Parts: sequence; C-alpha cells; structure tokens
Amino acid sequence: MPQPLSGIRVVDLTNLLPGPLATLMLAEAGAEVIKIERPGGDDMRAYAPQWQGTGAAFSLLNRGKRTITLDLKTPEGKAKLKSLLERSDVLFEQFRPGILEKLGFGFDASRAVNPRLIYCSISGYGQTGPRANEAGHDLNYIASTGLLAFQPGPPDRPVIPPALVADIAGGTFPAVINILLALRQRDLTGRGCHLDIAMTDAMFTFAWRALSGLWASGSLATSGQSDLTGSTPRYRLYPAKDGGIIACAALEDHFWQRFTAVIGLEERLRDDSRDPSATIAAVAAIIASRTTPDWAPVLARADCCVTVMRSIEDALADPHFVGRGVFAHRVRGAEGGTLPALPVPIDPQFREPPGSEKPSPPPLFG
Repeated sequence: MPQPLSGIRVVDLTNLLPGPLATLMLAEAGAEVIKIERPGGDDMRAYAPQWQGTGAAFSLLNRGKRTITLDLKTPEGKAKLKSLLERSDVLFEQFRPGILEKLGFGFDASRAVNPRLIYCSISGYGQTGPRANEAGHDLNYIASTGLLAFQPGPPDRPVIPPALVADIAGGTFPAVINILLALRQRDLTGRGCHLDIAMTDAMFTFAWRALSGLWASGSLATSGQSDLTGSTPRYRLYPAKDGGIIACAALEDHFWQRFTAVIGLEERLRDDSRDPSATIAAVAAIIASRTTPDWAPVLARADCCVTVMRSIEDALADPHFVGRGVFAHRVRGAEGGTLPALPVPIDPQFREPPGSEKPSPPPLFG
C-alpha cells in the first residue's frame, strides 16, 4: 500500500531542529525530501556526539532524506534551486523574514515558478509585526509570551524546562499540520499558498489554563500558584528516600483517595482543602521514608495516577514502549552501522514496516 505522501516532493532549506524534524515526519509518511545545505552544511552536523562522520542528532533528524549542497548566492545555485521548485510540491524555509526574498526566492517569485507550490516559513515571531526580525531561541520564545512565567522554581533558582516546547510544539507540529491542510486545499483549488508559522504564536495555546482565568475573571495564578504548577498536593513531585522522584498527578478525588490510602496518610489530612501546606508536608514525609523501588509496585497496584520518575535509559528499556515498536526503525550510517531512529508521532500504518532502515545523509566532503 502506498504511503499517504508518496509522490510529494519537499525542498527543505531548514537546519537545526524545527524544520528538519518537520520534514523528517513528512519523509516518514512517504514524501521525498531533498535537503538543501549551504556550503559547510547544516550547523547540527558539527554537534557532539559525532557518529560515523557527522553529528548523531543530525543523523536522527535527517533519516531518509536526500541532500545536496547549493550556494544560493551564486547564479548556479539559484538556477538549480529554481529547477527543483518547478518540480516540487513544498518549499520549507527557516530563514529570518526577508532573507530568501533577497536571494530571489520569496513567496511571490517562487509562486511564479510554480503556482501549486506550498511555501512554508518557520520563524520565531512570524513574517510580519514589530518583532519579526528579532533573534531568538526556544527560551526567548517561551519567555516573551509569558509561558515561562509559570515555571515552578523559586525566584532565586528558576527552572529551565527540559523540552524545547517552542521549537517542536510551536514550529514543527504546526508546520506539519498546516502543510497537510495546504495539500488538501490544493486538491480543491489547484493553488499553493504561503504558510507563516511563528513559533511564539502557539505558546499562548499552552497558556490555556491561565488565559481562561484571566479573560473570564481577571485573575491570574502566578508561578507555583495554580493546581498544575504546585499549589495542590495532588499534582507535585515528591522526593523518595533514595533521591528518586515520585510524580503525583492524582487530581481527581477517586485517584487522590486511592493514593492517600495506599501511602497511609492520616485521615484528617486527606481533605487537602483544609490546609494544603500541611497535607503537602505530610505526603512528602511519607514518600521520603521509602525508596522508589519500594514505592513502584505499591503505586502501580493502586492505579492512582502516581508514578516513579524513570531515567531515559530505563524508559528505553520499558517493555511497553519496546512492545509498541516505538524504537523499531533504524538509521543507517555512512559506514554501515545503525542507530534506532528518532520516534515520531506518525501512525505506524503510514510508515514503512518496523525494522526498516533508512540512511542518514552522508558526511559532506569539501
């Protein structure tokens, strides 16, 4: 059975994370992705650790893509890119707004070459607006939209989130969604379009809880004051005796009652509306009295939305994820070795069979 994006050609001018991860997902669904690298290659090729002549992260993000080097400042490079655009479905770029236009490949110029072309631009703040040309990275984007203000660390020790939320949830995922929508729209109209993906815009989506309170009542919970950032004993991280962490998310009362019963919390403290601080302290003391190996089977039997925090090494070996085939695909390196492919949220029925190997783009020479 053909894959959903079989026959779709994507010209990928992106580097680093948001764009390459998006085109990886398109490639996993069957698209032909031609990655255009400037002389010297994608910056991520140089990232440590290295694997078979190039960065391991680069290999994971660019599995199964074809790559060519073009200098878009030269007539030869421009001519080759124009030829590719004539025969492609999607152009994916991640430059600052206006850069590609200066090189002769803005949306209007590219549409003149191919009216059916879907032209996707990822940037920090979008193609328009006062901040459109402002430099930034993930931390800047979540800081400038107010999302970072909800980090639960104390003011003297603020916490950096462990995930690149803006890059992936604000860049990669919206880009893939909108490219698929644009392809469907092109089926209906025969025309391409320009997609303006601003990584910051989607950060307001992640503030849904705070915005609902602010817009409806004028009140706003600050860092650590909402029930999802530490104000309630039902949604917290509790250290165990061995230094491990118990992740409690027993928000609903039936889960909370199971949890407090199985750990032996005093009856008077189970009504956490009376004195949340006292309940938090009591639960913390109980959890700290035993190790995570002690707690793991107890909490699993209770089925109460409370789990032991695992290391990523432990998670990789979890029979659940292994059994679901999350790590079943492989990246083949230039020297013949393989690595597990980066898991992507594409339904298995739309990908090649588990166990399939696809090459990483080879190292650049010269």
